[in-house]
Amino acid sequence: MARILLVDDQTNVRLSMALLLEHDGHTIVQAAAASDALEALGLGSIDVVVSDVRMDGETDGAALLRAVKARDAEIEVVLVTGFGTISDAVDAIKSGAYDYLTKPVDPERLLITVRRAVERRALSREIRQLRAQVDGVDEIVAVSPAMLAVVAEVARLAQSDSTVLITGESGTGKELVARALHRQSPRRGGRYVPINCGAMPETILESELFGHRKGAFTGAVADKKGLLEEAHGGVLFLDEVGEMPPPMQVRLLRFLQGGEVRRVGDTETRRVDVRLVVATHRALEDEVAVGRVRQDFYYRINVVGIRIPPLRERPEDVAPLAAHAVRRIATRLRRPVRGLAPEALALMSAYPWPGNVRELENAIERAVNVASGELITPGDLPASLTLARAERPQPAESAPDDERARLVATLDCCRWNHSRAAASLGMSRTTLWRKLREHRIEA
Repeated sequence: MARILLVDDQTNVRLSMALLLEHDGHTIVQAAAASDALEALGLGSIDVVVSDVRMDGETDGAALLRAVKARDAEIEVVLVTGFGTISDAVDAIKSGAYDYLTKPVDPERLLITVRRAVERRALSREIRQLRAQVDGVDEIVAVSPAMLAVVAEVARLAQSDSTVLITGESGTGKELVARALHRQSPRRGGRYVPINCGAMPETILESELFGHRKGAFTGAVADKKGLLEEAHGGVLFLDEVGEMPPPMQVRLLRFLQGGEVRRVGDTETRRVDVRLVVATHRALEDEVAVGRVRQDFYYRINVVGIRIPPLRERPEDVAPLAAHAVRRIATRLRRPVRGLAPEALALMSAYPWPGNVRELENAIERAVNVASGELITPGDLPASLTLARAERPQPAESAPDDERARLVATLDCCRWNHSRAAASLGMSRTTLWRKLREHRIEA
């Protein structure tokens, strides 16, 4: 069924899981340390990694997870630990893990988890292969269930001619979805014509959309086709449609009802065959309520909708998006950067990305430009990422005994590596040393 890499320094645990998964039809590759696991990843195709968190050696399971995702974001990773907590599970999922199991591992739970991870790996591969069959270099990078649902919805709606309303915060990739709708549709042979409705005055927008006759206004020195005519047989994408003035909404509504356009200053109408895809970062229902968007226009453009979730709601996508951006930007800038150091990826995974994918890509471009080696380090990333981590509200002060136990448990998990422990606890090494002295913990 799939190739599973098992990573655990306890031979008996590793062998028992291997027997169970082999009986379920999988091919098993075993590794006793993270370094062996990384070597195995380089030798052959791996679909799912099942790794212990605590292992002898410099690299633990969490660091291995980040290294796997930096190498191939589509490989699913399941972490296993004997010291599981809710916060550990949340951190693992945020870093890109498919799931988090605690020892002793329930055999049935392990089988079900691996089967589902294999299914998602297969779905990701199928989506990538489908994209490769479609013209165009843009692609939607997704491993989270939320974005995989968007990809599936795009594939379904691409076969229709209905108007699509794409909603989502600024920077989430609304135009990327619009382009995908065009590329995957029967209209792919026609033009894809985008225009930002909020970027120009009403008079210019009218001329751009509908065209004009020579002499219709000062500066109209020749007849000009509008973008609706230019997009005949293809797709017209209206970005930030909520910014369109109400008079223009009326004109566009007439087109949507009859499929005819009339150039400014002309008396002749022309039939055009265009699919309309529109996008907005605004809540159009609120815009209707205050009169900025006409109700009849809203109902006409809101035939079917696609919502793109913000990046903070799908942290699993941070690692693959970052890896994809590094490859694309490093190639464009001709820079020898090939990936992200685990510490840099951990910093990016913990950041809320208020500017969404656009902010992430800008951060990667900055890092690719300043990186001195093949891997992007935390120092190469914008200062906003580090500042956001430092300013993040800390949990309420816990009881001394609870804090001491938390410090010791974290140090155990990090093999008493103070740098890794401090990073895991969200504090500086100086603060960690001070707390160790306060609780009389031998360093």
